[in-house]
Amino acid sequence: MDSLLPAIPAKRYFTIGEVGELCGVKPHVLRYWEQEFTQLRPVKRRGNRRYYQRHEVMMIRRIRGLLYDQGFTISGARNKLMELTQSERQLMRSGAFLDEMLEDNSAEMEASADLSQDDDAKHLETPRPSLAGLESGFSVHQELLQIRALLTV
Repeated sequence: MDSLLPAIPAKRYFTIGEVGELCGVKPHVLRYWEQEFTQLRPVKRRGNRRYYQRHEVMMIRRIRGLLYDQGFTISGARNKLMELTQSERQLMRSGAFLDEMLEDNSAEMEASADLSQDDDAKHLETPRPSLAGLESGFSVHQELLQIRALLTV
């Protein structure tokens, strides 16, 4: 159903009417969902007017998909969103961990390459990280990024 929804324009804030059109939901439903889903906290300005940010529009689309397309109840959708949020956090943590690991491995590889070129340091035996291990870590990182992208849709 998301494929039938219009693309989200590159704006910082969206009015409740705009969000309703972008997500295929009426404004009164959005106001109700704000009470039911703690993740939805639009900025309120003059006259109690709501302004949603891009991440909230994406969250509303996700909620809409859970409720309308997948048939979840409100409480079921709330629980599913919490599960998805936790798994995304774990993916992001592991992605950050992999980034650090890849940086560390590449730094070690550069250092060991410098040592091998240095004639005075030939007697030092430093373990070289395997290029295959680095490449497999990179492919795992790429897969995790793809999974994260799928989860945020």
